[in-house]
Amino acid sequence: MEKVQGTVDVSEIVAKYDKESAYRTFRGGLEVFIRVLCIALSGFHLFTAATGAYPPQIQRAVHLGFVLVLIYLLYPARATGSKHKLAWYDVLLAAAGAAVCGYIVWNYDVIVLDAGPPTEMDFIFGCASILLVLEATRRIVGLPITLVAVCFLLYAKFGNLIPGMMGHPGFSMKRIVAHMYLTTEGLFGMPLGVSASFVFLFILFGAFLHSTGLGKFFIDLALAAAGRFVGGPAKVAVLASGFFGTISGSSVANTVSTGTFTIPLMKSVGYRGAFAGAVEAASSTGGQIMPPIMGAAAFIMAQFLGVGYVEIAKAALIPALLYYLAVGFMVHMEAKRLGLKGIPKERLPRAWFVLRQGGYLLIPIFVLIYLLIQGYTPLKSAYYCILATVIISLVANNWKAWAGASSSGLNVRHSLAQCNRQAGKDILQAMENGGRLALGVAAACACTGFVIGVVTLTGVGLKLANAILTLSAGSFALTLFFTMLASIVLGMGLPTTAKYIVLATIAAPAIQTFGVPMLAAHLFIMYFGILADLTPPVALAAYAAAGIARSEPNATGFMAVKLALAGFLIPYIFCYNPGLLMIGASNTEIVFIVCTAAVGIASLSFASVGYWLRNLYLWERLVLVAAAITLITPGLVTDIIGLSLMAAVYVLQKVFKEGPRHPEAVAA
Repeated sequence: MEKVQGTVDVSEIVAKYDKESAYRTFRGGLEVFIRVLCIALSGFHLFTAATGAYPPQIQRAVHLGFVLVLIYLLYPARATGSKHKLAWYDVLLAAAGAAVCGYIVWNYDVIVLDAGPPTEMDFIFGCASILLVLEATRRIVGLPITLVAVCFLLYAKFGNLIPGMMGHPGFSMKRIVAHMYLTTEGLFGMPLGVSASFVFLFILFGAFLHSTGLGKFFIDLALAAAGRFVGGPAKVAVLASGFFGTISGSSVANTVSTGTFTIPLMKSVGYRGAFAGAVEAASSTGGQIMPPIMGAAAFIMAQFLGVGYVEIAKAALIPALLYYLAVGFMVHMEAKRLGLKGIPKERLPRAWFVLRQGGYLLIPIFVLIYLLIQGYTPLKSAYYCILATVIISLVANNWKAWAGASSSGLNVRHSLAQCNRQAGKDILQAMENGGRLALGVAAACACTGFVIGVVTLTGVGLKLANAILTLSAGSFALTLFFTMLASIVLGMGLPTTAKYIVLATIAAPAIQTFGVPMLAAHLFIMYFGILADLTPPVALAAYAAAGIARSEPNATGFMAVKLALAGFLIPYIFCYNPGLLMIGASNTEIVFIVCTAAVGIASLSFASVGYWLRNLYLWERLVLVAAAITLITPGLVTDIIGLSLMAAVYVLQKVFKEGPRHPEAVAA
C-alpha cells in the first residue's frame, strides 16, 4: 500500500501507547496464564453465542469472575505501582473475585428457588462481592464512578437521615446486600447482562476487524478521498475517525489509533497543534454515535427501551451525519481562512488501488448491517460477523500467499502453511485483545449495577426526576438544560456506559414528562454524556489528542468544543422535533428538516470560525448565530427568517469585500 511521505506508522505508535498503559506486563508462565485467561474469556462468549447463553445469573457470574481475576492480576492498586511485579494481595483478591462469582454458579438452584432471607454465607460473599467490584472498578476505570456507587449504597442505608422528598425509611445491611448480590436487580442486573452478552461480542468483533488492518484501510481510503482538497489532512482526520469510530466504540481509543497518523499530518501543512488535536478529538468522539456499530451505550439503550438495536441505529443516523457535517464545515472554513492547501496528489494513495487491495475488509460490516436489518439479535449478528471476518481474512491471506509464492517461484505449500500458522496466531491475539479491551466496560457495568439496584430498592429515580422538574419550574427548555449539565458533569468522570445508565435512570423520566418520545430522551442523554469527552476540565479524548499534538490540553479541549458546537445543538433539535430521528414524520418532512438543519449548521460554522467569503465582523457573526438558531428551530416562519439573515450577510460580503484582520497566526 502506498504511504504518505513524512508521516508516522500508525501500528508502531499504537503499540507504544499499549506498552505505556496502566496494566502490568509479565514474562514467562504468568504471561502465558494471563493470555490463556483472556482467550478463555473470549472463547466462553463465542461458545455461548453459538450454543445459547446460560441462565442470566450464571452467564453474568462467569463473565464477572473472569473480569475480576484479570483486573486484579493486570492492574496494580496504585498507578505508580510496579508494572512487572505481582503483589501477593492481588493474587488473593483475584482468587476472592473468582470465589464470589463461583458461589453464584455453584448455588444457583438454591438462590433461585429460596425466597427466604439470605444466609450468613450469602451475606459474607455478598459483602465481599461489593467491595471487590468497587476496588476493581477504581483500578481500571477510576475513582469517580466508584464514589458514585458508594454514595448510592450509603443512601440506601442512611436514607432515613435525609429530610424531605429525597428521604426514605432506610434498609438493613442484609437487605441491601441480598438485593445487590442474590437478585438480578443489582450487581448481576441489566448493565452487567448487556456486557456479558452482545457488548463483549462487539468489542471482540472490533478486535478482529482491527487485526485485519481495517484501521489502516480507513485511513488510506480517507486520504484518497479527501487528502488533495483544501484542508485535506483535517478532512482525512474527520473521515478516518468517523469510519474507525463505528467499530471502536471508545473516544480515547479512536483518538489514539487514528490521531497518531492524522495529527502530525495536519501539523505538517500548517494547522496549529491545538486545532489539529481538536479536530481529531471531535471526530473520534462522534464515532460513538455513528451507526452501524455505535458505542456500548447504544446496546444498553436498546435493552433499556425494549427495542431492537437497528431501531436505535436508524434513529441515530441523521443526527450523526449532521454532527460530522458540522465538524467538516468547521475544518473547511478554518482551512479557507488560513489559506491551507491539500496534500499533493502524487503523495496520496489512489482510491481504486486502496479499494482493490483492501475493499474485502468491509464485507463483515455489510454482513452486520444485513443481519441487523433482517432481525437477527445483536448477539447472533456479532457472532456471525466474527466468523465472517475470520473466514474472509483466511481466504484473502491464503490467496495473497499463493499468488506471491507462484509469482516468485517459492514453494506454494510451505507458503500456505506459514500463512495459516500466522493466521492462527492472529486469531488468538485478537481474542486476547478482545478480552483485555472488555475489562473496563465490564467493570463499569458491574459498578453501575449498584446504582440501578439502589434505584429499584428506594425509588430514588422518580424522586430525582421530580427534583429536576421542580428546579426547572415546569419549563421544557430548562429541563433539557439541567439534564444537559448533569450529563456533562457526570460524563467527566464516568465512562459512557456508566453515565448513560445512571442518567437513563434518574434524568430521562423528567424529559419524558413533556411528551418527548423515549428514544429522543435517551439519545439526548447519551449525546451529552459522550460530548463530555471533549469538555474541559476533564476531556479525555481531547487530552489524548493534545498528548499526540504536543499542545496545551485545555486549549485543545476548548477548541474541540468549538468544533463540535453543532453537536451541542442537535440533541435539542430532535427533542423539539423528533422527525430528525425519523419518528412521526413523513419522508418529505424528514428531508425538509434535515436540509434546514444542515443549512443552520453551516451558518453556525461560519459564525464560529469567523469566516465565510472573507473574515467576518463581530456583528456579522452574531447575525449568523441568530440565523442558525432560527433555522434549527422547527417551523416554516423561523426557516424563512434564518435564510433571509444568511442571504443578507452573503450579499454584504459580496458588496464589501474587505473584512477585519484575524489576529491568529497559522503557525503552531
